[in-house]
Amino acid sequence: MSAKYIWLAGLLKNLIEENTGDTFKLPTEAALCQKYGVSRQTVRKALSVLEAEHLIEKRQGSGSYATGLSGRVGKDSVAILICSDTEYIYPGILADLRSTLREAGFSSAVYVTNNQASVEREILLQLLESPVRGILSEGCKTAFPTPNHDLYNHLKQMGRSVLFFHGNYVNLPDFPFIKDDNYGGGYYLGKYLTSLGHEKIAGIFKVDDIQGSERCFGLLSALRDENIPFCEDRISYFDTAQLDALQKKQDTGFLSEFVLKQLKDATAVVSYNDEIAYWLIKELAYKNLRIPEDISIVCFDNSYLSELSTVQITSLSHKNHEMGTTIAENILKLMKGSPVSSQSLPWHLSVKRSSAPPPA
Repeated sequence: MSAKYIWLAGLLKNLIEENTGDTFKLPTEAALCQKYGVSRQTVRKALSVLEAEHLIEKRQGSGSYATGLSGRVGKDSVAILICSDTEYIYPGILADLRSTLREAGFSSAVYVTNNQASVEREILLQLLESPVRGILSEGCKTAFPTPNHDLYNHLKQMGRSVLFFHGNYVNLPDFPFIKDDNYGGGYYLGKYLTSLGHEKIAGIFKVDDIQGSERCFGLLSALRDENIPFCEDRISYFDTAQLDALQKKQDTGFLSEFVLKQLKDATAVVSYNDEIAYWLIKELAYKNLRIPEDISIVCFDNSYLSELSTVQITSLSHKNHEMGTTIAENILKLMKGSPVSSQSLPWHLSVKRSSAPPPA
């Protein structure tokens, strides 16, 4: 027969597993002694086993609490749903996510939805049959309500922790999210350009993800507050299919149309992200327009593309590792049963060569 403390550790593991998803505090040492008829030394050795396996953490003067891990093979995993595996922002965020989860004892698996609700549904149906503890979802076409709200609610009822990142669905208001302060970023860039003297400001944004509408709203709000009339004819939109064609075929048709129709008298452009700004600068060069002498460009993300561009691009960014680490830390809290509040991470501006006062 195994030692009593091993037997007791096994019982306590079962207790922890039954209470995963809750902020679970183990009974006191005295209560465990009484309930299981063992000595305090046996209880302490059993708790040491659980602590060594990262199943509990001891808090001075408070007791022992479950860490969120179950200790069961295959159950301590997190599913990560992303819209694309080709966009430049994912490698860094995924590395930070997986590293933070791994340090806490959780494995992870990445699923690509291609920003399609139908693909997202197939993945969620798989996860209903999977022992995953947590789900991190970027969400598909978050500018619209999701038809998959039933599956997300079902997963939540099953005790799976669900956290959205980058975007959130309007018809799942009770699910927490971590995303960019998109409105604040658009507002920041609008204020920055007006401070340089720009009044005729154009914008190009993604129409089927919530980030695009929020960034556009921020820009227009900044112009309003500066008493600068905004012209909606200077605003253009693109969708997932057009972005996919740009990434896979270098099809810049929608950017060419933007230059022809929306930039006739504009002196500055707020771009949805670095990728769009990078290709837009190439398109402007074909039209013999100089950056920033003829037109200024500013954007979001401050990725390597903002440095690779023929003109380094003024861009908003977050602190290094901030987004991925914050997302991971909050799903870990959810899996421990701790409350999590939605967050919109603030931006910081990196001023580079692509922005200047408007031409005289």
